[in-house]
Amino acid sequence: MDWLSIVLWLVIGIVSAIFLFFKKRYAYWKDRGVEYVEPTIPFGNLPFRRKVHLKEIIGNIYDKKSGQNPFLGAFFFATPVVVATDLDFVKSVLIKDFNNFHGRGLYFNEVDDPLSAHLFSLDGEKWKSLRAKLSPTFTSGKMKFMFPTVVKVADRFNAGLADMIDGSVTLEVKDLCARFTTDVIGTCAFGIECNSMKTPDSEFRRYGSRAFDDPPNSTLFQVLSIQYPNIASKYFHMRAFKKDVSDFFMNMVRETIAYREKNNVRRNDFMDLLIQLKNGGSLEDEHSKKLGKLTIEEVAAQAFLFFLAGFETSSTTITFALYELSLNPDIQEKGRQEIEEVLNRHDGKITYESIEKMVYIDRIISETLRKYPAAPVLIRNCTQDFNVPDSDVIIEKGTRVAISAYSIHHDPEIYENPEVFDPERFSPEQIKNRHPVAFLGFGDGPRNCVGLRFGRMQSRIGLVTLLKNYRFRPCEETPTSLEYVEGNPLLSLKHGIHLLVEKV
Repeated sequence: MDWLSIVLWLVIGIVSAIFLFFKKRYAYWKDRGVEYVEPTIPFGNLPFRRKVHLKEIIGNIYDKKSGQNPFLGAFFFATPVVVATDLDFVKSVLIKDFNNFHGRGLYFNEVDDPLSAHLFSLDGEKWKSLRAKLSPTFTSGKMKFMFPTVVKVADRFNAGLADMIDGSVTLEVKDLCARFTTDVIGTCAFGIECNSMKTPDSEFRRYGSRAFDDPPNSTLFQVLSIQYPNIASKYFHMRAFKKDVSDFFMNMVRETIAYREKNNVRRNDFMDLLIQLKNGGSLEDEHSKKLGKLTIEEVAAQAFLFFLAGFETSSTTITFALYELSLNPDIQEKGRQEIEEVLNRHDGKITYESIEKMVYIDRIISETLRKYPAAPVLIRNCTQDFNVPDSDVIIEKGTRVAISAYSIHHDPEIYENPEVFDPERFSPEQIKNRHPVAFLGFGDGPRNCVGLRFGRMQSRIGLVTLLKNYRFRPCEETPTSLEYVEGNPLLSLKHGIHLLVEKV
């Protein structure tokens, strides 16, 4: 047999082995009697060639639900995945049977990339311990302490915006809102006065944007970090963030802590609370028992997470709200009227108490998060074999469960006319008549968004400040449809949104 024949038979053998491997693997759900979406070798149910946002990938599977099963089986490459399609099952995963699904299965590398080991990515006992330490930093009492700091940033932001507007002007509001949240997070998490209205290209904002826009997302990283995380960290030393980005934030945290401790500076912000935890102090509330100290790396990772979560999610929420309000002027005016009425009863000042009384503004934010959930897909990792109620099906340990918050929020069986923007969906009566997990704007259960109080507070203050002083209308450049950044797991706008802005 000549060498060409040997090579040919070798290739045929390898191709056949790969084909048989996928064939056997793709029988996984069928063998278990589970309804599933037919996969394609070798991508499974992932799209071939075309870049698509995760919400579309999971949404396309969700849309094939039949109502006969609480979930559909799917495949990411050769890996079986559960896509939840029933709200009772979603409640089971997130809340009722949380002990079986407390993991997220996200990649982190504590040694080479300590910023990646934050609360959102950790699992198991490390997550449980850190959550217990950090939860007291987001109580309503702590929010009251931080409230004046956020209002001060909003006032400075408004003053800068007022200088830009003479009568009416077309502005790109995505960038505008990002400047506001950059300043809030810079102040509350790092003690930095950014003033992004005057210095939009500050070093802080530039590195913050790179954390989102310039991740080390090579194909090798994506495959290894998902399929073989231990190999990716232990042998390839892969990082979730570029080294210069990590170094910038790590140095900033070290310098901030050193300055505050040397000069005994207290600012009633998030960094103050982290410094208390670093030094082994309690936070003097119902969780006041000492839970051990945070290391400097853990402090930096949580401050970085606070930046990532608070900057992107709140800025896009305010942006989406302004977009919808420009298209629905009656809702915008109703919101503005509530702001005026409440502030008139509080000496015209935005206070913690006055914001709490703006129930319609809160409904606008909730409806915005329904239509545009910041995290459109929630992922949970099965941490021990789970017997699906009322069936013989076992979800095996290590299986990922995908919950499409976006699909649930846009399901006409759950929300009538889901594309219509209607804040009254969040009146007490309508909320009472819906399933308890029909709204997942902040997730749900023990692994919900730990900073949801701060996120709502920041969004409320930003939206109230803008509506109180400005009116927003669509213009020729206002998009009729929105596009999202495919590689970002958050619902991040690919392009800006231009609106006509005029002083009230």
